[in-house]
Amino acid sequence: MSERSQRTALYDEHVGLGARMVPFAGYDMPVQYPMGILNEHKWTRENAGLFDVSHMGQWDVTGPNVFAAFEKLVAADVRGLADNQQRYSQFLNPQGGILDDLMVTRRGSSLYVVVNAGCKATDLVHARSVLPAEIKISVRDDLALLALQGPKAEAVLAKHDASVRAMKFMHSQALNIAGIAVAASRSGYTGEDGFELSVSTKDVVALWKILLADANVKPIGLGARDSLRLEAGLCLYGHDIDETTSPAEAGLQWSIPKQRRIDGGFIGAERVQRELAQGVVRKRVGIKPEGRAPARDGTEVQDLSGRKIGMITSGGFGPTVNGPVAMGYVETASAVVGTKIQLIVRGQALPAVVCALPFVPNTFKR
Repeated sequence: MSERSQRTALYDEHVGLGARMVPFAGYDMPVQYPMGILNEHKWTRENAGLFDVSHMGQWDVTGPNVFAAFEKLVAADVRGLADNQQRYSQFLNPQGGILDDLMVTRRGSSLYVVVNAGCKATDLVHARSVLPAEIKISVRDDLALLALQGPKAEAVLAKHDASVRAMKFMHSQALNIAGIAVAASRSGYTGEDGFELSVSTKDVVALWKILLADANVKPIGLGARDSLRLEAGLCLYGHDIDETTSPAEAGLQWSIPKQRRIDGGFIGAERVQRELAQGVVRKRVGIKPEGRAPARDGTEVQDLSGRKIGMITSGGFGPTVNGPVAMGYVETASAVVGTKIQLIVRGQALPAVVCALPFVPNTFKR
């Protein structure tokens, strides 16, 4: 571990399970376990995979008129959230670029927010600079976060708390897992049905062991987490979205409800409204390289005449697809599904085609 990297409360558990640890977003995290990324990916698609995502930032946001105040920061309908309902949104800069993407959940009279690990320090500064002084952000460093993902995730949790079966996608509730208090949301970032489990740091090792004792559950590292979310067509901050990309370019306009598009009132609204009305110059698309060679982040995309039209932002091998898959930005004229393109991989132009996202249909429990 480098001097500057941090460890989650499960570090020793990962090492004990034979994980290969790598630096990620300031933390030492497991990239894979002995079964390997390919098998971990397939296990999650078919069973239940357990991820340590405790490096993510968890906040409680409280204060008078907190829902209206938070709408200055995001384009989501925060005031319209039902209790225990969750929404996906983004923090935007004044130019309409994405500072981070996040999950926000209403819990009674307060908000629970999950932000990305690599952005959580700058997110906190940004949010506090925008929100009125009477709105308080409590950083919950006393909490850990697990993700249990896959078609058997519900059955695994239901053995401990049957109420989980009634949970809907993008909703949360309190669970009791073998006497451990867990705040669960039916969400995740694999495209599979699953749950994110917020739990006290002092209880997370016990919860981890309880869940892994189930024969349907295996520990999964960052490598498979990345290939799962790529097949699901989900953005990775710092790759597929960043301060230069807007929600419309990224294909995230579905996260902005009609009334907020009309009314604005959030940072970056001017660009969002303009692009939704007039269109965008470039769009995020799915890309399937022909053959077996993957196209990685930073690969140049050209039209068939050899003119550069875009760039790959995420790419690799898709185990479920059984072939290379990628996402990236291309000029809008070339964003039509079925458009033939070429990718410059190690100096060679390789044929590829623009395709619809996701590569693997999601199985969220609506």
